[in-house]
Amino acid sequence: MNRTMALLSAWAAFFGVALGALGAHGLKALARDLPDAAERLAWWETGARYHLVHALALGLTAVVAHHAPSRGPRVAAGLFVAGIAVFSGSLYAMGLTGLRSLGALTPLGGFAQLGGWLALAWSMRQLSPPSPAPKPAPGEGGSR
Repeated sequence: MNRTMALLSAWAAFFGVALGALGAHGLKALARDLPDAAERLAWWETGARYHLVHALALGLTAVVAHHAPSRGPRVAAGLFVAGIAVFSGSLYAMGLTGLRSLGALTPLGGFAQLGGWLALAWSMRQLSPPSPAPKPAPGEGGSR
């Protein structure tokens, strides 16, 4: 397994959970009296959800990197990290500030995430199919 990707996955998941909790508790309290509070919380929740999904995708990419030693998993990991930063980051910033103009960045992060999935799928094509189970020799493994 690729150690760097596995560590990125663990740290991304840690921060995804921490930021999700911050939004559910801290941002909820801060935005309570704002007219767009529900929208800000929804942005934050979407950012945290995609953050966590792509943290797990990084873990899967680490496993694939172990079995498909090519550039594909590294490209996928880079795109997943960029997607988390730009997609989730822009939604977190929108949740904190209410600046809708930051939403222009969100699709760029989404495209990075989509690219990561494509790179991961391409990498998985390089995986060897599982070996068939060996057949027992005549007279072996039969019922008695």
